Amino acid sequence: NSINWGRLAPQVAYYFSAYADLVKQGAIQAGDVINVVVPTGNFGNILAAYYAREMGLPLGKLICASNQNDVLTEFLTTGVYDRQRPFFQTLSPSMDILLSSNLERLLYHLTKGDALKVAGWMDSLAQNGRYQVDEETLAALRDIFAAGCAGDDATKAVISRVLREEHYLLDPHTAVAWNVAQAYKAQSGDERYSLIVSTASPYKFCRPVLEAVTEAPVPEGADEFALIRQLADKTATNAPVALTRLERETVKHQKLVQKDGLEQAVCEWLGV
Repeated sequence: NSINWGRLAPQVAYYFSAYADLVKQGAIQAGDVINVVVPTGNFGNILAAYYAREMGLPLGKLICASNQNDVLTEFLTTGVYDRQRPFFQTLSPSMDILLSSNLERLLYHLTKGDALKVAGWMDSLAQNGRYQVDEETLAALRDIFAAGCAGDDATKAVISRVLREEHYLLDPHTAVAWNVAQAYKAQSGDERYSLIVSTASPYKFCRPVLEAVTEAPVPEGADEFALIRQLADKTATNAPVALTRLERETVKHQKLVQKDGLEQAVCEWLGV
């Protein structure tokens, strides 16, 4: 989980590596300032971009892309974090989050280490479900970050359009980021090069991606491995070998445990 520094630290390196790749490809010149667009719910990957920026990587706007659970979009534009809202299960489930753990770290930095102020906001969130940062902190947020959101219909439309026009197959999370990137550019007029962070394989989300590509629903109960093959055929792309190999593997764990039996099952497994 991106709460853990063991995940955040290597994510910082991704941004330096990606920037070097862009220079090598001739897409930008060394020293050019670029924007990054990150699909996120827990604010981990985009916090890594913030650290890369603080370490000297020439990043401009850090654009936070959310799905229908748009608590981060509201916060980064208004300074109000309010988790008291409907929770939606979307096509981009890794972003289905209403409590973004890594924001506390960002706020500590933006308030110049004012731990008491940040603790007060976190207490308000725990007790009242919301908090509002002061004007100085909001100005600091707006100076670095931008934000936008996209629902499931827009996500599917982007997957279909990008495959058709760019010959690139997006997963639902990256499709949210692509949508937000285009909207930000249109609204802001910011013409700087934008790096869109892709966070998953589309084959991890075969059903919604296939529905987006074919513009038709996938029958309930459809075999997942058959969907992988169908998606590969429809898009002329290759599924990850690790996924296709699973179909030939023996299922080792057959035991089903209900939620109220988890403690006993763990004790049995440990032999205690």
